[in-house]
Amino acid sequence: MNTFEVFKLYPIAIESAKGLELTDTEGKKYLDLYGGHGVISIGHCQEDYVKAVTAQLNKIGFYSNSVRIPFQEELAQKLQKISGYSDYKLFLVNSGAEANENALKLASFYTNRSKVIAFRKAFHGRTSLAVAVTDSPAIQAPINKTDKVLWAELNDIESVKAVMDSDVAAVIIEGIQGVGGVKIPSTDFLKQLRELCSKNGSLLIIDEIQSGYGRTGKFYAHQHSGVKADIISMAKGIANGFPVGAIMINPEIPAKFGMLGTTFGGNHLGCAAALATVEVMMKNNYVDNAAKMGEYLFGKLKGHKAIKDLRGKGLMVGIETVADASEIRNRLLFDEHIFTGFSGGVNTIRLIPPLCITKKEIDRFVEAFDKVTK
Repeated sequence: MNTFEVFKLYPIAIESAKGLELTDTEGKKYLDLYGGHGVISIGHCQEDYVKAVTAQLNKIGFYSNSVRIPFQEELAQKLQKISGYSDYKLFLVNSGAEANENALKLASFYTNRSKVIAFRKAFHGRTSLAVAVTDSPAIQAPINKTDKVLWAELNDIESVKAVMDSDVAAVIIEGIQGVGGVKIPSTDFLKQLRELCSKNGSLLIIDEIQSGYGRTGKFYAHQHSGVKADIISMAKGIANGFPVGAIMINPEIPAKFGMLGTTFGGNHLGCAAALATVEVMMKNNYVDNAAKMGEYLFGKLKGHKAIKDLRGKGLMVGIETVADASEIRNRLLFDEHIFTGFSGGVNTIRLIPPLCITKKEIDRFVEAFDKVTK
């Protein structure tokens, strides 16, 4: 049996990793400034993380949500403290797409409405509802297409007002668009969106799967604007590589037995990984480090002749290049041994490195970027 080939793969097999360094099966070492789609938040094989996950696996790895799992409550308390959403509730799942599926379903349950407003260039996942609110027809099967999704333009409140009606359960927006090219909702736009949702009785869902968990120098990217979401979805960096997703839920939204469910979500091993991740983040002030290192990186790249536009916050960075960004990315990888990301529609290199990055790694990237863009 062969694998189902749906991924475009580089001819590289990673065998081991530590911090921001990857080593392939041929012994070549790489600098990881992409973190496997922004998943690695505290560095590969971080010592405290490995110890916690190993210790938990030696006790119990899994049991379902038919029993109380105290780790879930402990994780909720830690997230309340670090996120600033002190009274919100936590529901744990396995991935970002599943988090968004449950966020949208919960909004529909709560409002008894059936429509949702999403934004052009958005990416929220590849499963049923998540892909329906993703602006990428190429990954939507006929069964995913629905007239229940209404489309608006990012940073254009009038386009939202034009499609808002009494059957809109929610508006879903990324804290920062990732796949769309690191496009940032303005503070004014988010505030207007919050006001419009409240006025219409619609929930505001903010997808912080890629932009959250400290990446931008705030725990959530939308917190730079001072707004509060009704539901926040998260995944990727939450457990440093272990498959965990979650939604944080406004306490005004009541829970009912059976309205949401998951077999694997919130299991013992996943919670141990998530707890270790957030504890390491808090201990090492990685949210602050993201802000400081992002500022340092932007300072190094600002005004660079090879850059058409530089976007982002903290350690979520989009470098729109004058030349072909895909070719620059390939040269960074194969010539300079540096992993980066890419947004093809806007010719943009994406950097979403582990939050433990230092000036040393940033300097290495800038030197390599200078070299491949001469």
